[in-house]
Amino acid sequence: MDPTEHNPTVFTTTEHQHMKDEYFLTSGDKIRFFFEKDAVNEKGELVTEKQKSLNKIGHALHVLSPGFKRVTFSDGIKNIAKGLGYENPAVCQSMYIFKQPGIGGEVTCHQDSWFLHTRPKRLTGIWIALEDATLENGCLWFWPGSHKDGIPTTRRMVRKCEDNRTSLIFTAPLPDYDQSKFKPAPVKKGSLVVIHGDVVHKSEQNKSPNSRHIYTFHIFEQKDTEYCSDNWLQPIDGVPFPSLYTYK
Repeated sequence: MDPTEHNPTVFTTTEHQHMKDEYFLTSGDKIRFFFEKDAVNEKGELVTEKQKSLNKIGHALHVLSPGFKRVTFSDGIKNIAKGLGYENPAVCQSMYIFKQPGIGGEVTCHQDSWFLHTRPKRLTGIWIALEDATLENGCLWFWPGSHKDGIPTTRRMVRKCEDNRTSLIFTAPLPDYDQSKFKPAPVKKGSLVVIHGDVVHKSEQNKSPNSRHIYTFHIFEQKDTEYCSDNWLQPIDGVPFPSLYTYK
């Protein structure tokens, strides 16, 4: 990977510079590289080692990378989806997230349905720990039961077209969540976490000397379900998202 070929585009969940970036907006059917804020200076130059500069890679690893494709469409994942009652799930995105030592950015409180909204809401995240996820290196934190408690989901990230240019906006401010509600969920390397699309979760900045690599992807139900046309991520050139059960 040559950083100069990738802009380099910074990804954060606090400042959202990527929301107006064509490189990010057109990444749904590609493998693209997104950098940590503290890895890039104001001139767009890397100030850390290349190997420790990336925030994530996305968003079509499940289609374009044989190893990640094999995991995503494995019998084990299919059985999980069937156990959750999915009849015709599709995989809409995938990411490799690095959570780099010392600079791995905070992921603010959110529900995945803000970004990949369906009507009715039928979205699930699959999150696989490739290293131990600890309190020190930025494990997930959840608000237990928040997917059942009717937490408002009026906030969404949607596409907005203006002056022949597409950008992304949030439809509502970030909710002021009670931080005392959140519980940490440290897991060992190799663990798989299933994340309901409406559960509120977050992860803290990684200030430790250890990385926290994970692979994650999202599935949604296609049967009797609308994948919203203003979601940031859309099928490219009319090609539907791959079906979990039948994609080869």
